[in-house]
Amino acid sequence: MERMLEKVMMMTNIEEITEAISSYLKKPVVIEDDQFSLLAYSSFYIEQFDEANKQTIFSKRWPISILEMFMDKGIVTQLKTSPKPFRVKQIKEIGLNQRIVASMRYKDHILGYIWIQETGKPLTEAELDFIDEVSHHVGKILYQKKQLKLKKDQEKNDFYKKIMEDEFQTEAQVKWEAANVNLPIPDSYIICVFTVGQTSEDVFGELLEKSGLFSNALKLPTHLFIDQLKIIVMIGSNLSHRGELVDGANELTTTVLSQFNGQRIYAGISTERSSILHLKKSYMEAMEVIKTAKFVGLDSLPSFEYKKLGLFRYLESISQYQKKMNYVNEDLLKLQQKDKEDHTSLLHTLEVYLSQNCRLKPTAERLFIHINTLKYRLNQIIELTSISFDNFQTNCQLYIDLQMLKINE
Repeated sequence: MERMLEKVMMMTNIEEITEAISSYLKKPVVIEDDQFSLLAYSSFYIEQFDEANKQTIFSKRWPISILEMFMDKGIVTQLKTSPKPFRVKQIKEIGLNQRIVASMRYKDHILGYIWIQETGKPLTEAELDFIDEVSHHVGKILYQKKQLKLKKDQEKNDFYKKIMEDEFQTEAQVKWEAANVNLPIPDSYIICVFTVGQTSEDVFGELLEKSGLFSNALKLPTHLFIDQLKIIVMIGSNLSHRGELVDGANELTTTVLSQFNGQRIYAGISTERSSILHLKKSYMEAMEVIKTAKFVGLDSLPSFEYKKLGLFRYLESISQYQKKMNYVNEDLLKLQQKDKEDHTSLLHTLEVYLSQNCRLKPTAERLFIHINTLKYRLNQIIELTSISFDNFQTNCQLYIDLQMLKINE
């Protein structure tokens, strides 16, 4: 082992180190960076890779489904806290066989991970010590490479911030500056913005980490940068099909927010665009979603997409006007009182009925009730109030007033 360790310690090429580890241990080996992106794998033993490894090699990174599983089972936390190599048991749901994993560290930084699939006999203590020694060596190599990458990322951040600050007037100026920093401009892109509800460095740090991990796990190219306590993720592509960017943005948003149960984390998604000059406008759209979510509450937000907010984007302005005019919808107050006294659900029935364009069957399906039950409730609403449902304009106003009533409760 000492001779092999000495040999590996003389290597600086990650691919060569991976092949050497695999050849010595006679097992499949994968090396990834700290964002779970593939750096190298042992081609000699590729036929022994399990389904999880095959997905990683194909997509060059862990898919979101596997990354979520690792987070749920505490494996990601263990990777960041365990100073020594440890075993990850078989996880059949994602096609993962048992393996050894070692975090590659240098100067208190985690630079990546070495994964050894335990085909055949388990690794011995001596072999685990060998992996531990190698992990520190590779960590040093990756640290040096990361310093160069950080400088490059800062150039990208500065470039995008210049666009946000309207320093460019034409597409030609943008393309010239992009060429100077060797940065490709996507043909189309969409913006996701994440932020915390209350200022907290710990929560923001966790949000930044998970936004980065899940952004990197998307199938589409992404770039993440920070503006104060706002995390901006640009998802862009030259090959995206219709709706692909929107789907990716929604997948990223829902996945990130699912990691923060009980904590107020906000997100917004811009409209898909082709001109990078409109980056600031995209950012403002995403921030408008976040502003709306803070006003109406996350549970009431109809969508994280700006273009699907509809009248919700105007509710705050309407609220200010109604307060100024001391406006109250008396019909809704009657229904609210009826619900409170008799434990009915007339207000909720009314909201769903209006949201379904006053169609009986879709409303009954959404409420999980029989159409006759729905008709009975609607008759109750008509008898108790002046509501008639025969005018589109008044129906719109009624729906708005319902939202304002919920917000003011």
